[in-house]
Parts: sequence; structure tokens; C-alpha cells
Amino acid sequence: MTTAVATPFRFFSLRVARTRRLGPSLVRVTFTGSDLHAFQSHGRDQSLSLFLPHPGQTEPVVPVDLGDGWWQAWRELPDGVRAVMRSYTLRALRRDPDEVDIDFVLHSPSGPASRWAAGATTGDRVLLLGPAIADNRAIRFRPPQDTDLVLIWGDETAVPAVSAILESLPAGTTVRAWLTVPYAGDIQGVATEADAHIAWFVGDDGSPMAVDAVRTAQLPPAQRPYAWIAGESGQVKDLRRHLVAERGIDRRRVTFVGYWRRGLTEEQLRVAE
Repeated sequence: MTTAVATPFRFFSLRVARTRRLGPSLVRVTFTGSDLHAFQSHGRDQSLSLFLPHPGQTEPVVPVDLGDGWWQAWRELPDGVRAVMRSYTLRALRRDPDEVDIDFVLHSPSGPASRWAAGATTGDRVLLLGPAIADNRAIRFRPPQDTDLVLIWGDETAVPAVSAILESLPAGTTVRAWLTVPYAGDIQGVATEADAHIAWFVGDDGSPMAVDAVRTAQLPPAQRPYAWIAGESGQVKDLRRHLVAERGIDRRRVTFVGYWRRGLTEEQLRVAE
């Protein structure tokens, strides 16, 4: 399989090394590959594109030529044959041996990515479009130097990114974080040196409890806060509006990412955007 460079990103041919269930809705898949030495990232909320096979396929079907025109060539492959492409966050990168972890949310057994992750076994093959340069534009968490308070909100799809962000923050960083997961068993332990207060909310009915908690929260005094919010796009937009219009945070200091939209598949969301 060709691995072409699309600087600062390139394709990596990977295989499953192992899997581990983290909770009722979360599974961690560890990947390895002979060219992962070229994978570079500062972590945090590093975004990746993962190409998965359909049931019955031994590897994802992608264009033979993964050069500059790969996107259009991939789109032109037949439905049901063309590799499933999904966006994920890098959970961890390790060396000696070279491995990457990606945490999957098992939204629905009928979803192609959830179905693949739930049944992934050692040796299964995937293709990853990831960074060849550590400081790249697919890392969005970038608090300004003068930030004196970090605010974080995310649903279950953002838990891997939030965990990696919190782990990267140095001592002395004041953080308030709100996270929603479907089940209590999905709550993750997070190691951080930051002065972080993390509130977890559990509800499998789409309840916006964490959104309400942000709106009513008494925040520490801050002159230059920075906010990072990610997850379901409708709730992300509501929270951004609250932080800018009601909290008075400079919109340039609010990073917001819609990882998914209720009622739409990722393919439909791409068309809608």
C-alpha cells in the first residue's frame, strides 16, 4: 500500500496491536505500524482521519494513488466498497515500540465505526491520515500565553481529547472542566498537574446537564480566560454563545469544535458543512 505525504500530514498503514474496554460506551484500540516512527504530534486534541474496512474486507479500500488527488479519487469509489472514513482524536503516542491509542465511542451497533471498533482484533488493518509534523493545524487547543483560566466542556466524543489536554497542562494552570458520558462506568481517571476541577455528568438520554452547569457555574476570578468546547454541534454552539455573549469572553479566546450533530452521520455532516 502506498504511503504518500500530504505535508504536514501523511498516510500510515497500521494494524491493531490490542484492544481494551474502558467502559460501557468506550473502547481503546492500540495500533502499531512499521512507519509510525514518522508520526509526530504534540498531542492535546490532535485530530486524525481513520479509514476502516467494511465487513468482509480484510483492509480498507482506498485509491491506489494516495497523492494530492486522493480525496476525489476516494469519493469516486463505489458506496459499500470505499473505506469508511471517520475523524478521531489521538489519545496517546508512545515510542519503543511505536504505538498510538485511539478511543472509540460505541454510539450505535449499526454504525460502521462503532461496529468495527467493537469487533476489532489483533492484526486488523486500517489506514490513518495523521501528522508528520508535531505542531500542526489539526491541534486546536491553543490557549494564549497570558491565559489565567482554562474552561473545558465536552461530551463523550470529546473525553479522549479532554483527557489528553488535561494531561498536557503544567502545574499552576487553573482549569474548570465539565464532561458528559452516557454511563457512570464511562467516567475516566485523568492525571494532571494542573489545578483542575473536573465535573462529570451521567445521562444516556442526551440531557444537557453539563451545559446548564456551565451556565450557572461560579467561575474563579480571571482577566484572560480561554475556553475549549467540543462535542455535539448544537450544544457547542449554545455554549459558545453563552461564553461570548453572557460571560463576555473574547470570541478569539474560545475554541469550539462540533465533533458530531444529532441525527446526522459523519457523511451527512460533511455535506451539510
